[in-house]
Amino acid sequence: MARAYSHDLRVRVLDAVGAGLSRRAAARRYRVGVATVIRWAAHATTTGETRAQRQGRPPGSKLDVHEAFLLALTEEKDDITLAEMQERLRAERSVSVGLGTLWRFFARRAVTWKKSQRTRPSRLVRTWPQRARRGLPRSPTSIPSA
Repeated sequence: MARAYSHDLRVRVLDAVGAGLSRRAAARRYRVGVATVIRWAAHATTTGETRAQRQGRPPGSKLDVHEAFLLALTEEKDDITLAEMQERLRAERSVSVGLGTLWRFFARRAVTWKKSQRTRPSRLVRTWPQRARRGLPRSPTSIPSA
């Protein structure tokens, strides 16, 4: 992301505009974009501020206020999916978020859970052939011919 222009330059440009110089002429004189000067002048007249506005998105997440609700969902049903949480948020709290937003919310709080394995591992026979583990083909017919 680009850095903001210096405050000194802003003040000089706004002083020139305030002294009667057109915005285009001030942009040409100080070698900044016309739209930049127009934005600075509009910001100065509406707020009275000459400082640059804060860049970037505001800190935090829109899910921070729903933290107790989301953590209660994970306690209530330990194998709940992110898609199910997304639906519950939309239905009960009227909050629409993406799956990535939910993922990041839980990742920031170090909340993880694993799905339980549906079937027990076989103790009678090896479930993964030894040759496939070494990277060898399972049968000679799986070798592509030239």
